[in-house]
Amino acid sequence: MEDLKLHGTTTLGIRCVDGVVMATDTRAVLGSYFIAHKKVKKLIKIDEHLAMTIAGGVADAQNVVDTMKYYARMYKVERGVPIPIKTAANLASLIFFSSRVSPYIADVIVGGYDSLGAGIYNIDLFGNLTEEKFVSTGSGSPVAYGILESEYREGLKTDEAIGVAVKALVSAIKRNAGTGDGFDVCVITEKGFRELSLEEKRAVMKRLGLGI
Repeated sequence: MEDLKLHGTTTLGIRCVDGVVMATDTRAVLGSYFIAHKKVKKLIKIDEHLAMTIAGGVADAQNVVDTMKYYARMYKVERGVPIPIKTAANLASLIFFSSRVSPYIADVIVGGYDSLGAGIYNIDLFGNLTEEKFVSTGSGSPVAYGILESEYREGLKTDEAIGVAVKALVSAIKRNAGTGDGFDVCVITEKGFRELSLEEKRAVMKRLGLGI
C-alpha cells in the first residue's frame, strides 16, 4: 500500500515548553496532483485544549475527526474534565487499529495541552502511535523536516515555534506540488486553543521575509 507520506499535503506539529504549535496547508489534490480545492480545512479543533491535523483521504479523515469529537465530548460529560492528550492520541490509534482490515487512508497528528503539559502524537493508518517533539506528514514533509530538524531546539516556546512552523510550510508550498495555496496555524497553551488570523500570518511572513 502506498505510503501516506506520499499523499499531497503538508501538516506538522511542534511541542514546546509552554504548549504546541500545529499547522497545515490548504490545498486538496486528486490523483496525480490535480488541484481539487484551494481552501480545505486540515487543522481541526477537537476541544479547547486539543486539535488534530489530517492528511490522506478526506472522507476517511473526516470520519476519524467526527469520532474523536464525539468521544472527547462524552469523556467531558461523564468525567467532568477534558480528555487528556495522551488518552485522545490512544483513542485515535484504536480507531485506526480497529479498521485495519479495511483501513482509513489517513494520517493524523494529535496535539494539545493538559495538566501534564504539551503533547504531540502521530498516528498512521494502521494505528501506530508515536510521541514526537516535532513531526510532519504528507508529500511536503521531507521539505518541512529540513526546516524542523535544523531549527527545533529544547526549550522552544510557542511564540518562536510559530515562525519555525510557518517557515517549514512556506518552504513545502514552494517546493512540493501537492502543497499550496495557503496555510492554517494554531497555538494551544494553558490558555486554550487559538488559531492565527490572516493578519497575524501575514505579519509572521513579513517578519521572516517570506513570500508565497
